[in-house]
Amino acid sequence: MPETAQFVDPRRWKALIFISLAQLMVVLDATIVNIALPSAQADLGISDGNRQWVITAYALAFGGLLLFGGRIADLWGRKQTFIVGLVGFAAASALGGAAVNSAMLLGARALQGVFGALLAPAALSLLAVMFTDAKERAKAFGVFGAIAGGGGAVGLILGGVLTEYMDWRWTFFVNIPFAAVAAAGAFAVIREPVESRNRSRLDIPGVILATTGLVALVYGFTRAESDGWTAGWTIGLFIASAVLLTAFAVVESQTKAPLLPLRVVTERNRGGVYISMGLAIIGMFGLFLFLTYYMQIVKGYSPVKTGLSFLPMIAGMIVGSTQIGTRLMTRVPARLLMGPGFVVAAVGMLMLTQLDLDTSYTWQILPGFILLGLGMGTAFMPAMSLSTHGVQPRDAGVASAMVNTSQQVGGAIGTALLNTIAASATTDYAKSHMAGAPSLTALKLEAMVHGYSTAIWWAVGILVLAAVIAVTFINAGPQDGGGPVAGSGDGAVEDAVPVMAH
Repeated sequence: MPETAQFVDPRRWKALIFISLAQLMVVLDATIVNIALPSAQADLGISDGNRQWVITAYALAFGGLLLFGGRIADLWGRKQTFIVGLVGFAAASALGGAAVNSAMLLGARALQGVFGALLAPAALSLLAVMFTDAKERAKAFGVFGAIAGGGGAVGLILGGVLTEYMDWRWTFFVNIPFAAVAAAGAFAVIREPVESRNRSRLDIPGVILATTGLVALVYGFTRAESDGWTAGWTIGLFIASAVLLTAFAVVESQTKAPLLPLRVVTERNRGGVYISMGLAIIGMFGLFLFLTYYMQIVKGYSPVKTGLSFLPMIAGMIVGSTQIGTRLMTRVPARLLMGPGFVVAAVGMLMLTQLDLDTSYTWQILPGFILLGLGMGTAFMPAMSLSTHGVQPRDAGVASAMVNTSQQVGGAIGTALLNTIAASATTDYAKSHMAGAPSLTALKLEAMVHGYSTAIWWAVGILVLAAVIAVTFINAGPQDGGGPVAGSGDGAVEDAVPVMAH
């Protein structure tokens, strides 16, 4: 591999604090509003039919615009994009917290998604171009991976505390200090290599096709959850998404300066990361949803207690990411961390398939959470690093956006697919056990838990599939260098050999 210039910023560790803070804000916002939603719905008079749009408006804007946001970061500069994203996200959050009707709230959520789509890829790509030393990169991505994996659970905890002790509006207002601190810190300490920018013209046809295709895909899964998989709207959206994304791939292969260079996704290691991460998120998001309802409805936990019950999983993720993944990433191939990590997470998930009405939190749910956190933290850490490892610096933003896109689409699929499986299993159980049920209330709870258990079995299988894909596709050696490096220039050859074992 040819000698390449290294960009070393003495303030990069301070920068990591503010980048991680921004990433936490974006990730937790995907779940923090969930717990506050019933209160917001009652306060603003949102109908049951429109309730889902509080979640969907954010998901559609965020998922649909991520690739565009990633390329804007490459073109415009990652620091500038990062700060604009933070300021816009804070303003949108203030608008949501001050909402006086459903339209104002839904508009604020969509705006949060728009600015989140600028912020998330800019954050990850800043790390990719600032941390090029192997050991430092491992530590930085260990912190970032733990936050990316555990942020959703942090959102559940924070959402419960704010909703129970303050007001649902604070689930929005809390973003303002997060964003203010991160923006001020970023402005003061972040310095990116100017030569890593992509000076090409923006691929407008690619932007339109990618955005509409991803929006159709995410919305299709949302409609599948509410209307069913065979509904006309659901099928139509999936067909439209397939046509648009196929057209996008054709256009990108013919364009001189594509929005998403196909070399970013066709390289087997990055492709394996995007697919396995998306699958893992399918299982994770479904679990958050089911366990939140299980704790509150079946176990009778308060919102705060429900949120706190997820803390051991977050602790497991932090340990797995910063103590296992970080220490081993430069010593063993990524597949030997990701594959076993997903398997350990699947074992933890397997323990949660045994839920019933009187399941012990201490003896069954807690060990499952710890294993799930350890496994996911161990797997996410090398995955986050490998997703931008070896990519040309001019493509770091869009490569980072692909990680977020796979997570966002995975979250949409997980919520829709596993919810549908759970609902179907619940209905079937209730029908078949109607005759011998002691009471209608008991039957309803038993059927609900059976539905959750059935869906979690599917999540176990999906995690095992993620492990198989990680081990099969990813053949990179230990990550001891080769990250995005300033000054490689157009036509750099390092993309052909993204990671080398020395």
